Amino acid sequence: MRHFLQKLLNKPVIGLANKLSSRPDRKRVDIALSGLYKQISGEIDKKGLILPFDTDTDKFIIFSDQHKGARDGADVFALAEKNYLAALGYYYNERFFYINLGDSEELWENLFITVKRHNKATFEAEKKFLQHRKFIKIFGNHDLYWDNDPLAPFNLRKIYDQNVKIYEGMILKTTVNEKSFEIFLTHGHQGDLQSDGNWFSKWFVSDIWGPFQSYLRINPNTPANNDQLKTLHNQMMYQWSSKHQNVLLITGHTHQPVFKSLTHLEALYEKLENAKKVKDQQTIDQIKKQITKRENSDNKMPDFKGYLDTYFNSGCCCFDDGDITGIEIADGCIRLVKWVYGPQKESVREVLEESKLADLKLN
Repeated sequence: MRHFLQKLLNKPVIGLANKLSSRPDRKRVDIALSGLYKQISGEIDKKGLILPFDTDTDKFIIFSDQHKGARDGADVFALAEKNYLAALGYYYNERFFYINLGDSEELWENLFITVKRHNKATFEAEKKFLQHRKFIKIFGNHDLYWDNDPLAPFNLRKIYDQNVKIYEGMILKTTVNEKSFEIFLTHGHQGDLQSDGNWFSKWFVSDIWGPFQSYLRINPNTPANNDQLKTLHNQMMYQWSSKHQNVLLITGHTHQPVFKSLTHLEALYEKLENAKKVKDQQTIDQIKKQITKRENSDNKMPDFKGYLDTYFNSGCCCFDDGDITGIEIADGCIRLVKWVYGPQKESVREVLEESKLADLKLN
């Protein structure tokens, strides 16, 4: 019966989940992000951390949206766990600083004690970064518990064996091209009517969607190289970032990877336009084939003229094929990376996109 219902309901359920998962309001997004950025930048009522860094020597990995669960049918992280552990092992050995950008634990659908019991290996891997003071934990809407529950500090200590400060955001600060350069990081749920502290959404996820998803075992997170243009929420995040000079915005929340303000499909369209300008027919044909494979694409080229490289999204660590995506900042570059399962089920790191920080178009 379950298999029959999966076939029957998979597409409509995923479509409904995507439709109901986000209700961003442009004014609320702008006010919330501006307010948080100002509070972190200021000296009073700070809700985040300012961390100076050296582009030549310091290295950061940014992951978000693991949604660690209870290893039941609703646990979208279970298949990706091996890739996540392999990635953390690699970044620990390479001496990266790990920024966890929120929704790491699925605490809308599960009790903390259940998540803790089923995710010991991942907590131990994260703890290694903390022991070397190279771990920052930012809360999202699905793990808002870490910020507002009186027992959260006690439970964090039980996980990591030391006190852990929880932030709503942070700013990485450096100099690029002899100018002040900031990277503003937050989960990205701010201004979303479905997620920004909305009790109804939490009730719906925990009491209705969670059990339903668990029974059908449906993961609504499509593969990282998806066939979509930017979601409305990501568009609003870009609009906010484009108004701030020499500032990059990196969020998670939408589960849709974005690099230099473009999704994978949008980047293909931009590369196609560039190939047409230089009349590179071979590249044109190759890109057209890739675009045609995207079933939701109508081959109508969007207009990306005037776009700035100011917005990035880490994607998520719970895609339905077990892949995870993240953002690396290292060696003077920023990269969108993906960890996938290879032919022997080994975890393989792939660089999807890369750009030098000095080459980003910010103004």
